[in-house]
Amino acid sequence: MTPRKKLIVGNWKMNKTAADAVALVREINLDVGKRSDVDVVVCPPFTALEGVAALIEGTVLKLGAQNMHPEASGAFTGEVSAPMLRALFATHVILGHSERRQYFNETDAFINLKVLAALKHQLRPILCVGESLAEREAGTTLKVIQSQTERALEGVSRELGATVIVAYEPIWAIGTGRTATAEQAQEVHSFIRGLLTKLFSEPVAQRIRILYGGSMKPANAAELLSQGDIDGGLIGGASLESRSFADLVRAAAAS
Repeated sequence: MTPRKKLIVGNWKMNKTAADAVALVREINLDVGKRSDVDVVVCPPFTALEGVAALIEGTVLKLGAQNMHPEASGAFTGEVSAPMLRALFATHVILGHSERRQYFNETDAFINLKVLAALKHQLRPILCVGESLAEREAGTTLKVIQSQTERALEGVSRELGATVIVAYEPIWAIGTGRTATAEQAQEVHSFIRGLLTKLFSEPVAQRIRILYGGSMKPANAAELLSQGDIDGGLIGGASLESRSFADLVRAAAAS
């Protein structure tokens, strides 16, 4: 079985002006832009996508967006569509992030529409799933993960299933400084792999990369990335500074 190539994704959230974003990606590119042993995706805010796209052309860095609307066009003020992202040479898009679910009331059904639209337009969805602290303490973590994963991937064909990326983000560990232990994270990643096997088949599930998205930092990256079903990280705060982000890429290469 071919080992899955590690993937590190930087989610900059609502940070960095267009000029700041270009400066940051220039530093990242100097440090890790020639690596071929790890896939690296940067996801700046919409206003910085074009500037970053121009800068990473010809490098191994890939461009992702933080969100998109399921419709290709229309009267959806303030929204951005998959064709718009493809026109900027974006290859990935984060969908279903816990902040979108929490602050913008996105449902599994709506996220499913986005996943299907992304795949239709040759964008690789980075599907986020994860439980709250209350759900973990109630012992319903796996039930929540199963529901979110199955609903979001409804209607995705086996052929396209392999292009999906899943990110497990325990909500209680995002921006709180708390991190799931490597064992806790691996348990959920392994469970997700089992769900993907049921949805798509064992060979497809073994090709899908599952990222950890709960406050991965250089200090804990090696332990997390050494787990059998943790294929990389969806990085928030640590992606806003080039040195820490590059350290994570190097940790992934060494795992």
